[in-house]
Amino acid sequence: MKANEIRRRFLEYFERNGHTIVESSPLTPKDDPTLLFTNAGMVQFKKLFLGQEKRDYIRATTSQKCLRVGGKHNDLENVGRTARHHTFFEMLGNFSFGDYFKEDAIRFCWEFLTEELKLDKNRLYITIYKDDDEAGELWQKVAGVPTDRIYRLGEKDNFWSMGDTGPCGPCSEVHYDQGEEVGCGPNCGIGKCDCDRFLEIWNLVFMQYDQAEDGTRTDLPRPSIDTGMGLERIAAVVQGVHSNYETDLFQSIISYTAELAGVKYRQSEEIDTALQVIADHSRAIAFLIPDQVLPSNEGRGYILRRLIRRAYRFGKLMGLEGSFLWKTASKVIDDMGGHYKELEETRNFMVEVVRGEEESFAKTLDKGLEMLEEELAELKKANATVVPGETTFKLYDTYGFPIDIVRDVAEQHSMDVDEAEFDKFMQEQKQRSKAAWKGSGEKDVASVFQTLLEQDVTSEFSGYETMADQSEIAYLLTPEGVVVDALNDGESGWMVAKVTPFYGESGGQVGDTGAIAAKNGKADVLDTVKPSKNLTAHKINVTEGVLKPGDSAFLNVDRTQRLATMRNHTTTHLLHAALHKVLGDHAKQAGSLVGPDRLRFDFTHIKGLSPEEIHEVETLVNKAIFDAIPVTREVMSIEAAQAKGATALFGEKYGDTVSVIEVPGVSMEFCGGTHLDNTGIAGSFVITSESGVAAGIRRIEAATGHNAVAWLNERREAVSEAGAMLKAQPSDLARKVKDLQQQVKDMHREMKTLQSKLASGAGRDMMSEIEEINGVKVLAVEVEAPNMGVMLEQMDALRSKLPSGIICLVSPHEDGKVSVALAVTKDLHDRFKAGDLIKPVAGEVGGGGGGRPDLARAGGSNPAGVANALAKLKELVSA
Repeated sequence: MKANEIRRRFLEYFERNGHTIVESSPLTPKDDPTLLFTNAGMVQFKKLFLGQEKRDYIRATTSQKCLRVGGKHNDLENVGRTARHHTFFEMLGNFSFGDYFKEDAIRFCWEFLTEELKLDKNRLYITIYKDDDEAGELWQKVAGVPTDRIYRLGEKDNFWSMGDTGPCGPCSEVHYDQGEEVGCGPNCGIGKCDCDRFLEIWNLVFMQYDQAEDGTRTDLPRPSIDTGMGLERIAAVVQGVHSNYETDLFQSIISYTAELAGVKYRQSEEIDTALQVIADHSRAIAFLIPDQVLPSNEGRGYILRRLIRRAYRFGKLMGLEGSFLWKTASKVIDDMGGHYKELEETRNFMVEVVRGEEESFAKTLDKGLEMLEEELAELKKANATVVPGETTFKLYDTYGFPIDIVRDVAEQHSMDVDEAEFDKFMQEQKQRSKAAWKGSGEKDVASVFQTLLEQDVTSEFSGYETMADQSEIAYLLTPEGVVVDALNDGESGWMVAKVTPFYGESGGQVGDTGAIAAKNGKADVLDTVKPSKNLTAHKINVTEGVLKPGDSAFLNVDRTQRLATMRNHTTTHLLHAALHKVLGDHAKQAGSLVGPDRLRFDFTHIKGLSPEEIHEVETLVNKAIFDAIPVTREVMSIEAAQAKGATALFGEKYGDTVSVIEVPGVSMEFCGGTHLDNTGIAGSFVITSESGVAAGIRRIEAATGHNAVAWLNERREAVSEAGAMLKAQPSDLARKVKDLQQQVKDMHREMKTLQSKLASGAGRDMMSEIEEINGVKVLAVEVEAPNMGVMLEQMDALRSKLPSGIICLVSPHEDGKVSVALAVTKDLHDRFKAGDLIKPVAGEVGGGGGGRPDLARAGGSNPAGVANALAKLKELVSA
């Protein structure tokens, strides 16, 4: 059974059993600043387990893309060397959010393994938490597992927690006996050794407690289920192989790479490791780039860069020449693009990124390896066995070498790497890395409204149809989220109304502002947020009287601000569509901010836009505005929206039904924001800036309507002012500036010529001033030189005319500084060196300096001492 078939059967089995199939979330968690990458199936459901979010289902199943390359899950050095370690993998999982619990979880697991996959029941062993008698009884009752195949283990192996506090519970693992030939000996067994005979294939987490800071645990009101089964492991079991790399998930990539390199798999341990590393890393690379991770020296981009460079070097060790990873990553797309559509959609962009990174690294790899080999040779001479962290850091800083490459090469020389010292040098980069990803998701306001979310409090949004509505105050809260009975004049807090026309910040659109007039009081709305999909909350300041729950209230949105925001939001959709046309489909939204004053749009693209591209994008957007196209909003099932061709935004979570905003013939996107009724209302569009904000992420800032006119007027005034200064019409400004630039170049060239003439001419005049002192020809004179560069030109002219002797030039400047240059011909170095002579000479002008035996220079701050400096040199020579 192929891995694609196992994945399909898993998802369909749980769908038949009442679970909603939920698409894999991106490898980059959108709203979890605690994670660099998605590393488990439950990550996208974290807020559901914490009670901070509600969705349209209480049972779910997924095949989740995961990446483990950091923190406690950093197994990179083992990848390719063992049968099970990977960077990228797929986690099959089924989840219950307060619905079924242990009995059904055990039944589903056993039924799928033994009936769907036809695994031999007698080869399945179970581990449970040592105190979980209920789970032990259920495995016997539901699955018929005999007690001698149920093992009780401690907290380290069979208890799971989300963190130091919060949801936690015992877990139960299913192990598959691969046979005695895989074992490690007579003492082999579950809980006794770490060999692969009893292979863990599925982990069922019974989330039933809430752990407090003091370690005490109380029962959760709605126990939940979180399970995980690695597709790579279960594929190996079903396909009867003892290494994940021997499954079809890897074999096609390995075979393809071996053919490229002209080698064979399973004939050499060194070659096998290289092929397995390339296969693993190619999978990670192929999946990271569609999830908007691009090579860089920080954060997630650094992880991708490490993987590309590590795989590239292993390819070089096998004899692969030129760039090849883009080919092996393309092979991954061939194999997995059927299930993960985003791979095929970004294939061309992925190829461009990977090939560019390979070619860049190829230029420095040989130099870096040569430097490393030289360093290792020196260390061996000194009988050292550890590569200093400073050396490793220098290779990283200078040549972009990941520590993994240094470690691999050092291992071949039977040497270790001082990683602790390397980490010390990397601390600054790591902090920058953290800053690059922490907080990259949307701001988390859910915790403030935890009480309301746990009670399933919702509010109705009427803002698509109106900007003012009569409603009723449902809840009032303090700024910290404590529910109160009233907010009085001068107090601030949060208000939830049963119905509201105010849009809560989400999807990149800022929250509405406005005013509230209640039965006994008034308040300003300073901001509006959405703690969950179906709850809107208003940040308010009471300006008069008192507000109480149950009071009738008139909610009035600031129309000017909302309309300006809608202009920018609708135009953002037009901009996204225009970027696709001009740059390609890879130019996908990576973030946006839509407010009343401006719009900011981040998108994936690896180089800056040319002036021509910016002009073309502006033209396309303005054409859609000038065509005055009606904008439609339609709510439909997510399946219908996808079938219609609507664009889903990266990283967004969608329910069963979605709102689709369409500008016919131009754009169609999933979007819950507020929009214009007609593109013409936007008025006009102008790009105010285009820049890079991260590796492979570009940012466009733009203005529409009144803001666009104001921006253009400001530029027109600047052009008029420049025209007045240059006495030129706006149409002639470019020519005028070009002429001025040429004049400056000509004057600079003429100045350099005059300086050279001055230097050479002074050289001819000064030769008559040479004195012979103690058998040595000495030229010590004051000169006029605007800078040290001109003085050195004078020195060169004089040295060419004086085969043996000492020359000292001293030049005072208008700013009170003094320059000194001193030269000694080579035949006199046994008696005099320029670097030694210049120190006492420069001391006479209040300065100091140094240099080579043949030429030295110095600076001073006492022009009155010039004559003394020249006399000092003559004194030194005559001594």
